[in-house]
Amino acid sequence: MRVTKARTLAGLAACCLVATPVLAEPSLVEKGRQALESRCSRCHAIGLEGESPHEEAPPFREVVKRYPPESLEESLAEGITSGHPDMPEFILAPDEIAAVVTYLHTLEVK
Repeated sequence: MRVTKARTLAGLAACCLVATPVLAEPSLVEKGRQALESRCSRCHAIGLEGESPHEEAPPFREVVKRYPPESLEESLAEGITSGHPDMPEFILAPDEIAAVVTYLHTLEVK
């Protein structure tokens, strides 16, 4: 009886290991959030709630009301030079841009 139970548990454990990736790739939305967090959250609120730490930096949930996320792709690739006066210039890689645009769509309130 114990041998059968042990084999069953071992089989279940093996199935779980096969079905669950050890290091799951973050989703595109999560990659976009991470890109904004690492570069922009010092000044901008990047989520659906909260105030921006920098008074002159609009929350991204407000930015997407003014600009469709796709319209920001070129600026993200070449470096956004407008914004608040002391905003540093950031240039994102193409895969980061796609992730940021995907994340920004999550902030659009219909």
